[in-house]
Amino acid sequence: MNYTGSGKRFKTGIRVIPVLGVRRIMQNKADDFYSSAHLTVAAIRVCEHLHSAPPSLEDICDTLSFSIEKGSLILRKLKDLDIIDVVKGSYGDRFFIRNHLKLEDIARGQDENKLEEELIKFQDTQKALSQKVESFKAEQAQKQKDLFSEMEKKLKAELEKKSK
Repeated sequence: MNYTGSGKRFKTGIRVIPVLGVRRIMQNKADDFYSSAHLTVAAIRVCEHLHSAPPSLEDICDTLSFSIEKGSLILRKLKDLDIIDVVKGSYGDRFFIRNHLKLEDIARGQDENKLEEELIKFQDTQKALSQKVESFKAEQAQKQKDLFSEMEKKLKAELEKKSK
């Protein structure tokens, strides 16, 4: 077969043709927590093999091309599920696989990106807290006004008694 266009030719004469859109499909496939968890555990294994040492957060994220924040979130969830173990050391945290079989207990298709929902919850609690603080401030200001007006009345009454 003769292909035209760009492609990489190997010594054996095999030519690899880049397929457009494959990267986008692969990126969308790992959007659920189940897939990300499997990828992360696999990355821990690969990093252990390559470096002959337990991987750090940066090693895992570099292997998967994840941001540090996303990798940290996934690893924290896996730690909560007792799938991995974290050892904190002077040179950073190192990750170990504790029980890979628990990966199958994760619900498939569950969206991992609930950041917006959490942000909305946080904003609601912040609004409620700020309203509570404002009402408390207004209540304190009213108490202070009442106290000063009462003190003023007592002072006027004292002055009227002395002037008589």
